[in-house]
Order: sequence, then C-alpha cells, then structure tokens
Amino acid sequence: MSSSTVPATGAAAAMLLVGTSTAVSATIAGYPVLSGQALRYGLAAAILLAVVRRRRLPRADLTPRDFLLLAALAATGLVGFNIFLVEATRYASPAMIGTVIGMIPVVLALVGPLTQRRRPAARTIGAAAVVTVGAAVAAGFGGGSPRGVLLSLGALAGEVAFSLIALPLLPKLGPLRVAAYPAAMSVPVLLAASVAIDGASALRLPTPTEAAAFGYLGALVTATAFFLWYDALRRLGADRAGLFAGLVPMGALLTTAVLGRGEVGPADVAGALVVAAGVVIGLRRPPRANGANRDGRMDRNPERANGLRELTANS
Repeated sequence: MSSSTVPATGAAAAMLLVGTSTAVSATIAGYPVLSGQALRYGLAAAILLAVVRRRRLPRADLTPRDFLLLAALAATGLVGFNIFLVEATRYASPAMIGTVIGMIPVVLALVGPLTQRRRPAARTIGAAAVVTVGAAVAAGFGGGSPRGVLLSLGALAGEVAFSLIALPLLPKLGPLRVAAYPAAMSVPVLLAASVAIDGASALRLPTPTEAAAFGYLGALVTATAFFLWYDALRRLGADRAGLFAGLVPMGALLTTAVLGRGEVGPADVAGALVVAAGVVIGLRRPPRANGANRDGRMDRNPERANGLRELTANS
C-alpha cells in the first residue's frame, strides 16, 4: 500500500459524507438553524474530545494566534458553511448545491499552494478542472433560484476556508484537535445567537426525525469526516486533497436517491467516472528528473547529484 493510499481513502470518505449532508440538511430545514448547528457541533465536539482524551495525546499549549485561527475556522468553515448550506436547501435542489460546492477542487488547486508560498502545479490544476467537470456532469445544475445560487456560493467559500485556515494549525495540533476545538468553540456562540434571534423557540426539542438527522450530521458528517479530511489535508496538501471534493456531488446524489428524492442515471455514472479519472491524474506523481530528490525537488549540489547517478549505474 502506497504512502498516499490511506489519506486518499480518508479524503474520499470524508467528501462523500459531506456530500450526504445536502440531502440530510433538507430534513431539518424547519428547525431553528443556529440551534440545530449547536446541537450538531456539540455532539461532534464531545465525540472528538473523548477520543483525544482516550488517546492521551501530548499537551499542546495554544498561543493567541492559535486561538484567532481556531475562532476564524469556527466562524467560517463550520458555522458559516452550514448556515449557508441549510438556507440554500430552501431555494435550490441538493444536486445544484452539490454542483456549486463541487467547484472546491479548482479553488484549492489554485489558492492552496499560494498559501504555502508554492506555485500551483499544472498537473493538479488540470486534474482539478477534470474533477469539476465530472461533478457538474453528474449533478447537473438542478433546480434553484438566484438566491439559492448565492447561498451555495457562500457555502463554497466556507468550505474553502475550512481547509485553508486549518493548514497552519495541523502541524502543531493534529487533525483530532483541529476538528474538535472549533466545534466546541462554536456551540455557545450559536446558542446565544439563536436565542437572540428566535427567542424561546430556539430551544425546542427536535422531532425524532430531526434528532436522527442531527445525530448523523454530528457523529458522521462532522466528527468522522472532519478528522478524516484534516488527516488527509496534512498528508496530501490542500491542492491534492482538494481533488476529492469532487466527490461531494456524488454523496449528495446517492443520498438523494436513498431518501427517495431522485434517481441515479447515466449522467451520474459518467460524471463519477470523469471525477475518478481527474483524481487519478492529480494523485500521480510526475517522473523525477535527473538529480531530483525523492520529493521531486532538484538537488542543489551538482557533484552530489552526479555521484548519485554513478552509484545508481553501478548498483
């Protein structure tokens, strides 16, 4: 098994789970949005922090910069993304929302390397374009209003921030803490805002159907998917991990079909194959040039590079 197989599998699973949230979120559209997100993130934080404690991870002291980044991550990638997502389901179909969010690969392929002071790789950009085309073919643009499109773009921006803001935090805190801390930080803010906006109705008990939806969103789409995604992001980088975001519409379509809200047709299968091709293209490493190190960078010492070639020839 190659070194990229495990994080690649995790990234794929994470994005499929995130895709299912578009259809599941439609079942909680009648519940107060902010209170619902507080329930979801509270459950996720409890699960993740329990895992952190059980694994007895080394202590990580947070600096003021860490706190600011975690707060920004909670505000945009968690709270913002899901508020836009839930509101978008009121004005657009899950398929159309999934298609807009499926633009993530192109955005991360371009912006991700720039945040790390690297030039975007031409191969990754091309692969991201292929993945996005496949996502569009599979999901189509469905039904929706201009307001639905704008809300979907807001969810897209939140999803991009969810990855990029986490990048500087992952080396120090690791994927479990980066997933857990913003989720916990968002709960009191969401509850306070919900009470201020909705009054006493913000604290009503969810129906059995809504409770099941919140349980799924909290345990799988948040706790599980967030950890898998951040682990893959740390190992693959934003540009290569972002290729798997093309699977979001696939998850949306499959869940839509399971919940009886639509059918999977030939276009869906064709789009899935195009997405798979784009992911494979993007994950393939380019051939190394003479004198390149194992990570693909050229050796700055010509004599050392020549010596390596001689040793290789004589071995």
